Amino acid sequence: MKLVILDRNGSINLHRDDFVKSETEWTPLPRALEAIARLNHAGWHVVIASNQSGLGRGLFDVASLNAMHAKMHKMLAAVGGRVDAIFYCPHSPDEDCGCRKPKPGLFLQIGERYGVDLANVPTAGDSLRDLQAGAAAGCEPHLLLTGMGAACRNVDPLPPDYPANTQVHDDLSAFVDFLLAREAQKAALQVAV
Repeated sequence: MKLVILDRNGSINLHRDDFVKSETEWTPLPRALEAIARLNHAGWHVVIASNQSGLGRGLFDVASLNAMHAKMHKMLAAVGGRVDAIFYCPHSPDEDCGCRKPKPGLFLQIGERYGVDLANVPTAGDSLRDLQAGAAAGCEPHLLLTGMGAACRNVDPLPPDYPANTQVHDDLSAFVDFLLAREAQKAALQVAV
């Protein structure tokens, strides 16, 4: 099974310092939805792992979160894409749960739900905690220079807190370009053998 795990805020949709609290505030990043559709058409299953501490902070309720996701699903469908599942942490930072990134709980839940070993499953996000959580679960970390990741633009090497094998991409579309090109290269090598 070809699985990719994506962050949501700052990776698929615009990041807001004051939290995305409603469907009207949920705005996709340029080319992000089309990038997910390209993954789907290449046979990839796309799952989201997202901290949603706005729930725990009382900034929005589950109905509002569901409305945001319904908007995302509808907009994805319009471009031929889909997200298989959304795993989210509803807790505030002071609740010390096991599912809030940078802890790997959401990723472990995804691996269990899909019955897959997360070793080398690509994960992409715009923040250090996204990549730390994925790497702790065995995933291959990819930093997107959108949202909070924009702070790392022109930063080479990345700060030492980032997982050692982190790869960097301009945005979700560039990350998908990388995955699909790597997949095509592997297929060409297998044909050559």
